[in-house]
Amino acid sequence: SQIYPIHLPREMRTRRALLICNIEFEHLSRRNGAELDVAGMTKLLEGLGYMVEIHCNLTSQGMATVMKDFAGRKEHCTSDSTFLVFMSHGVRAGLCGTKSRGETTDILSLDTIYETFNNKCCRALLGKPKVVIIQSCRGGNVGSVLVSDSADPAVPTSSSAHRIPAGLEDDAIFEVHLESDFATLHSSTPDTVSWRSSVTGSLFIQHLIEQFRNHACKSDLQEIFRKIQYSFGKFPRQLPSQERTTMLRKFYLFPGH
Repeated sequence: SQIYPIHLPREMRTRRALLICNIEFEHLSRRNGAELDVAGMTKLLEGLGYMVEIHCNLTSQGMATVMKDFAGRKEHCTSDSTFLVFMSHGVRAGLCGTKSRGETTDILSLDTIYETFNNKCCRALLGKPKVVIIQSCRGGNVGSVLVSDSADPAVPTSSSAHRIPAGLEDDAIFEVHLESDFATLHSSTPDTVSWRSSVTGSLFIQHLIEQFRNHACKSDLQEIFRKIQYSFGKFPRQLPSQERTTMLRKFYLFPGH
């Protein structure tokens, strides 16, 4: 009872994953290298038994519509879980659509994700893990600080604090929780930036893929999340963050079973 059940054999499961990636914007810079993130995540999720639905370059309304359609997929009835992956420019309030000009225009609120897939609006995924992966900046602050062992903490100079690493740019018969079984991993902590290379893609996605490949066969989801966070120990400018997680049990992906 402490582990999410996987009732059906692999050949009968209809696992579905949604991947939304915005690369081209009307007013914001192009997210060079994001194509590598899409390819890497697609290969990973397919290897875990998910059929991946991919959408690129959407406005906030377009993202909301795609999510609503995906939430209504009948395949969720014979699935045991889903992955919801979002990659875009971002601000503190949410994810940027392709028409965004900044903090207040064409922004998809993160609340919309949870409202679309909660137990009221997506009954087919009731009691099933909903894994949310978000690759985006959440503000403009650098995620690191210089510390000293002296009694008077050292104050970093502006040049050292902001030097950019090379290459990175209610009629229910029974009552249930409105929102449960979500596991969310953001690429960074609130108000801080996420780093991406135009050559190799986003650091977060690279680390995530590596840790899932190494540990999904034996570790539960939140332990994998912790390993992803730990892998950023030598890169203090960014730290992935687990938030709004409402998992009631452990989720093992058991690829190949």
